Amino acid sequence: MNTPTLASSSTEESTVSDLPNLDHYWLPFTANRQFKSMPRLFNAAKGNYYTTIDDRRLLDGTAGLWCVAAGHGREEIASSVANQLRTLDYAPAFQNSHPLAFEAAERLAQYMPPGLDRIFFTGSGSESADTALKIALAYHRVTGNPLRNKLIGRERGYHGVNFGGIAVGGIAGNRKAFGNSLAGIDHIRHTLDIGRNAFTRGLPQDGGIALADEFEQRITTLHDPATIAALIVEPMQGSAGVLLPPVGYLKRLREICDKHGILLIFDEVITGFGRLGTKFAADYFGVVPDILTCAKALTNGAVPMGAVAVKRDIYDAFMANSPAGGIELPHGYTYSAHPVACAAALATLDIFASEKLEDRAAGLSAHFEEAAHSLKGLPFVKDIRNIGLVAGIELEPIPGKPGAAAFAAYLKCYEMGVLVRYTGDILAISPPLTIEKDEITRIFSTIGEALTTLAAEGEAGLDPTRYLKNEQQWAAHQQEIQQQHLILEHTA
Repeated sequence: MNTPTLASSSTEESTVSDLPNLDHYWLPFTANRQFKSMPRLFNAAKGNYYTTIDDRRLLDGTAGLWCVAAGHGREEIASSVANQLRTLDYAPAFQNSHPLAFEAAERLAQYMPPGLDRIFFTGSGSESADTALKIALAYHRVTGNPLRNKLIGRERGYHGVNFGGIAVGGIAGNRKAFGNSLAGIDHIRHTLDIGRNAFTRGLPQDGGIALADEFEQRITTLHDPATIAALIVEPMQGSAGVLLPPVGYLKRLREICDKHGILLIFDEVITGFGRLGTKFAADYFGVVPDILTCAKALTNGAVPMGAVAVKRDIYDAFMANSPAGGIELPHGYTYSAHPVACAAALATLDIFASEKLEDRAAGLSAHFEEAAHSLKGLPFVKDIRNIGLVAGIELEPIPGKPGAAAFAAYLKCYEMGVLVRYTGDILAISPPLTIEKDEITRIFSTIGEALTTLAAEGEAGLDPTRYLKNEQQWAAHQQEIQQQHLILEHTA
């Protein structure tokens, strides 16, 4: 690792000009004090690589945050966004619009699974989840079924961080700080069964039908199916650590929802746009939901944007059953169908069409699977789960130190030039769909080397201060600079 040149005088600034003042920014979903003790900052990205502030190339094993499916620095998207900014930077979304909004909706509708051809644009996956839930509740009201007002999510589900999303979400840590959630919410069981399905390659074969039937047997008995508006699930639970649905599970959920008049919502913020080797997970599993949410790769991560696709009959019900001249759905965002986001989405869809990234992902999935499962038998490895170009490596938890091994492995991989994601005791891998075979091999061999090193170092290997000395040196020097500034201000 390169060592930064630091100024010798305490009153001079560091010659590492890219290091910002770290005091004011409150990072999301981050241990802020820990991060600011070793800031991990990027200053450029191209292709499948980031460039760090000390000019090292870091192989992106996570597609940013599941979102940069087509690789970084795409000139097509940059040009489209720049041109749009010069032409129409913003148009009000309420009572007005612009042509690109309708073009983006048409193109996205053509990309969607059959029948999901009415598009509502949002600014994120969190907004998409809340929008889908509100559409479901409002749909039952406009069709004369106002008692259908309960929403069902799933344990360990993630549907963003707005109040609707965390209510139907099933990750306790995302909810416990915020008091009471929405009323009328319940959850079905998650799909992970390590005791039965550890180290399964692809989808687990057993237990899917029984697991889905539990939804009908337990939840619908408890609530009465006539009061349930919608069931929302991720086809593959990503943020909780890559939890895969057993064979037949999603199809059975579809059958149960049809039987009881319950809308089925797929949250495809992670699984959409080629991640599983198909356009959407709905295509992969052959199950079309009533409502589908997406975001992230919709614009290749370049501009915040999300979308909700609904079946035409749902949209038509609002149009047919609302007063003439009235607002059919009193919901929306300032940045719905933002012109610049629409330009980025259209350019991204062009890339997917021309480069057939879904097919590319499907063609790489076998090599990806082999590379992932090569870690079986290494220290700490408890389970490996994979589908398409996504894998979860679950580590044995260390008593009294949840997540410590995964965090240390993440830091070691970063130090070795590979970016992975950790969540709890799980490492998650989801590279850009432009990844090459040798880069896939490198990602998993780096993880293997990191885990082997951690095991050899024992307790000391879990100490975060052993890693990223450059970043720690920068942070210490930044604090020194701030202290000197405070002294100068005090004495001035």
